[in-house]
Amino acid sequence: MRYLILLLSLAGVLVSVQALRGHYATETEPCSISERLDCDTVNHSSYSEVFQVPVAAIGIGGYLLLAILALFRRQFMLTVAAVVGLIFSLHMTGIEWDLLNMWCLYCAISQALIALIVLFSAIWLVRWEMEKNSEKSNVRRLTENAMKK
Repeated sequence: MRYLILLLSLAGVLVSVQALRGHYATETEPCSISERLDCDTVNHSSYSEVFQVPVAAIGIGGYLLLAILALFRRQFMLTVAAVVGLIFSLHMTGIEWDLLNMWCLYCAISQALIALIVLFSAIWLVRWEMEKNSEKSNVRRLTENAMKK
């Protein structure tokens, strides 16, 4: 599970790098396909930065953090960070939908990646907790059996 999350996080970094390139690009992006699917409009809008930091750069940092947490098996912190990332992504999607009336292909791919990371990190966390509790039960049972003898 760890390597799958790591792979998804690195894919998120790549997508965010492409979106960051689009943020600073002056030419038309290849994902500017129609009047409703236009990365240029989204990436150059006033909503494409938070405190003058491009949202794509925040994405790069977030995905790198998720990769590091997965690499070091920090299941709980990974799950919390992924949920925060998903909430942020959903907020940005709401802006695209409600305010810009536009979709960004990079953003949609990123949202799918973070949703998968949330799903897999939650599964990994639950499995890890179950294994931990099972080991505690086994130790308790062995201790009780040893005391009976």
